[in-house]
Amino acid sequence: MCPFCEHAACTVDFEHMNYTVITSQCKGPNYSADRCCVPLKQLLCPVHEQFNDRTTTCPETFFSYVNLYGRYPPGLFASLCREGEEGLDCSTILADPPEQHNGARPASRLIMLFSGLALLAIFNMS
Repeated sequence: MCPFCEHAACTVDFEHMNYTVITSQCKGPNYSADRCCVPLKQLLCPVHEQFNDRTTTCPETFFSYVNLYGRYPPGLFASLCREGEEGLDCSTILADPPEQHNGARPASRLIMLFSGLALLAIFNMS
């Protein structure tokens, strides 16, 4: 029987997240909460509502990708970063939205950049 079949599909694109914030700091063999949990929160707090929603596949999806990119021991984050029944507590973490895996920024920023460059070109031609 499928353990996640009754869960809703995750709406967060964990596949294309930039996991460098975690993989650059959370290194073994002596993993610590300071070096692993803070980066974990930096990455997940912008999407903590979806991640903490146990009716979705978000937690399982995230951990499959972070373990793929970081090759962490099974259960590492669950044992180091346990915070209670409500999931991650992001009340003290201020984080930017997660970057795409390829380092891309949201399209709205690119549109603003190109619009600004176009205006500069028009005014310089006058």
